[in-house]
Amino acid sequence: MLAGLIFATEDAEGRAGTLAATLPFGGMTLIEYQARLLAAAGVGQMVVAVGRVTPALLGAVSRIAKREVTVDIVRSAEEASAKIHPLATVVVIADGLVTTDTMLHAMAGEAPDAILVTPEAEASGAVERLDRGQCWAGVATLSAQRLAEVAALPREYDFQSTVLRIAVEAGARHVALPASARRSGHGVERDAQVLAGRSNDVLGALANQRTGWADRWFFTPITRFLLPQLVRREVPAWATAVAGGGAGLLALVTLGLGHPAPGMLLALLSVILLSAGSLLSWLRGDNVRASQQEQGILLLAVLSALLLGIIASLAAGHATPFVLALWGVASNTVADRVPVRPRPWYASAASQVLLLTPFALLGLATLGLALATLHAVVSLAAAVEASRHKA
Repeated sequence: MLAGLIFATEDAEGRAGTLAATLPFGGMTLIEYQARLLAAAGVGQMVVAVGRVTPALLGAVSRIAKREVTVDIVRSAEEASAKIHPLATVVVIADGLVTTDTMLHAMAGEAPDAILVTPEAEASGAVERLDRGQCWAGVATLSAQRLAEVAALPREYDFQSTVLRIAVEAGARHVALPASARRSGHGVERDAQVLAGRSNDVLGALANQRTGWADRWFFTPITRFLLPQLVRREVPAWATAVAGGGAGLLALVTLGLGHPAPGMLLALLSVILLSAGSLLSWLRGDNVRASQQEQGILLLAVLSALLLGIIASLAAGHATPFVLALWGVASNTVADRVPVRPRPWYASAASQVLLLTPFALLGLATLGLALATLHAVVSLAAAVEASRHKA
């Protein structure tokens, strides 16, 4: 089983009495963001190591506990060792560390003992020097036995430094910090203003995880702009979900009334809002709402394509456009269920809406449906072939 150990002992720079862990980050506190990453990596139990407890910290821990994760506040290695199962693998996060879900997922998958390291002592990613050439980069995957070993030492020893030293002496493997993680904002930060900028880097990295061609060239640049704005203005996650859902319903009504151009524009707007809203919901710890918005994009793509096919068929006087729409929707649906990693050029619900919109604006709905269907069929064939080779 996986457990998490978060250190929250240091004060924020320039804010007396405020812990760095409780500074605002991504529309929540930094420690809530760290806990969110741990939970997404499969951690079911968390321990927060503190030197003192503040009201802000208590509030943050209380909100973390509402996400069906067990959270305990401890003041020593002895208390932490008593709380964590002796056979657990412990993912350790340094005080004030900002990282990404990709980096934490990778470290959570490492067998204990493993320490994330960086050779750059002066870099923000460096937390503490390990030896002459390596510094700790703020994440470690350790066996619970290391906590028990620290607990046997005098309590005057610094908990975070000591557990790291114990792991090094036990021969922990060094895992190099990727350059991509540094570019995404990985590092320790205790200054509120700098942390706000680091938040934008991490939010941008979150948006970049969608690798499809439509996301890369259209939706991700928009999301990279929208997400920091939504977080800065503390827009609730439900607001973007409602806006995206409302735009989607209006799109379907408009298409149903026989207006393809404004209908597809509204559908595209809905996908943009739902895409950004899904990431915002995930960031706030609302996985259910995030999943609902992703499903909403799929449903909107299916219904908008079928309605566009009906409109084009009625205008043309034959069923070819509707058959194309039906074929394209079916191909996309089946391709999504093929157990292979999608390639960037594969068709998706978002790419289907993006591809159909300009043709609807130009009055060439049938041509757009033909191209979207061809794209979906080729993607399905490639996915099936990749699955066959994989088997």
